[in-house]
Amino acid sequence: MSKVNLIDSTGQANGEYEVNAAYLEFEKGEQAVQEAVIAYLAGLRGGNACTKTRGEKRGGGRKPWKQKGTGNARAGSNRSPIWTGGGVTFGPKPRSYAKALNKKAKRLSVRRALAERVQAGDVVVVEEYNFAKPKTKEAVAFLTAANATNRPVIILDDTSSNDSAYLNAGLSFGNVNGAYIVDASSCNAYDLLSGNTVIVSKSALEVIGKRIAVEA
Repeated sequence: MSKVNLIDSTGQANGEYEVNAAYLEFEKGEQAVQEAVIAYLAGLRGGNACTKTRGEKRGGGRKPWKQKGTGNARAGSNRSPIWTGGGVTFGPKPRSYAKALNKKAKRLSVRRALAERVQAGDVVVVEEYNFAKPKTKEAVAFLTAANATNRPVIILDDTSSNDSAYLNAGLSFGNVNGAYIVDASSCNAYDLLSGNTVIVSKSALEVIGKRIAVEA
């Protein structure tokens, strides 16, 4: 159940790979996945809408007319909310839409999401990404050989000491249409569920596993 296809650095099939059972959760976690996705999408919201109150509008410091004798209603400022050009009453202000999710729930959500993709046969493990230099043509050839050209999720090991390999892989896949690139150290449930095929290197999978593995 936890075996996935293994490919080499060119995208060719190279047997199977056994995913550590501690990285997967098949029995529970559906609610955690839902909450993790909602929290992630909420965090993307800008919350930048902003209106000015009557005190923040420029002008309006002089009383428009005297209090009595004009026949007009009393008015103290032409920046009152009932005036054209005035302030806004109870208008939106910059705010954060972020939702809190505890660490245990986050780890559970990733284990569950990964388990679902593994169970559906949507996870492919690659020995390593081997790009001598950034080359989109090579990235396309790799995905074609792996039969994963339709909205692939590419997970890279950003904790490796080999920075050039990480950068070359990221830049190579970066121009591929529909490719979703994510770092192993920040990969979450939403990332795993985003595309059609999840392609992850062995080292990147280990990085994810250390973050989400069931504690003994």
